[in-house]
Amino acid sequence: MTSVSDAARTPAPVMGLFDGPMWSSIREGAMQLQRCQDCGAMQYPPAPVCTHCLSLALKWQAISGQGTILSWVVFHRTYLDAYPAPYNVVAVRLAEGPVMISNLEGAPPAQSWLGAPVRMVYTTMPDAAVLPRFTLDDVSAGKSP
Repeated sequence: MTSVSDAARTPAPVMGLFDGPMWSSIREGAMQLQRCQDCGAMQYPPAPVCTHCLSLALKWQAISGQGTILSWVVFHRTYLDAYPAPYNVVAVRLAEGPVMISNLEGAPPAQSWLGAPVRMVYTTMPDAAVLPRFTLDDVSAGKSP
């Protein structure tokens, strides 16, 4: 079995009291978020109550993985070996409503993606951690990168 150096390890996600089901679904390649059974709001990050109406009636539901880029930045400095520069970080509004920050894979780092459609992919890192990331999704042309 190969060992991953400490420098190449992916920083472990911060596990809150309510994150377990979400991270399990990510490892399975089908991310789930909490949906309020009273007001219908989908929320991220997970919480003990609905962040819209304070209901306790929350259920886990799979998301489509589709979204739109709201903002982006290119990091030109390597902070961790697991993320060599340059790398893209995007804020994505998921089709279900919540905003999520992650990496944009497979796109040149010198281009604007504001408003671009994206789809979620699941990337297995060198230390076997699975992370949700995004790729550009050219829905209008019916093709994906």
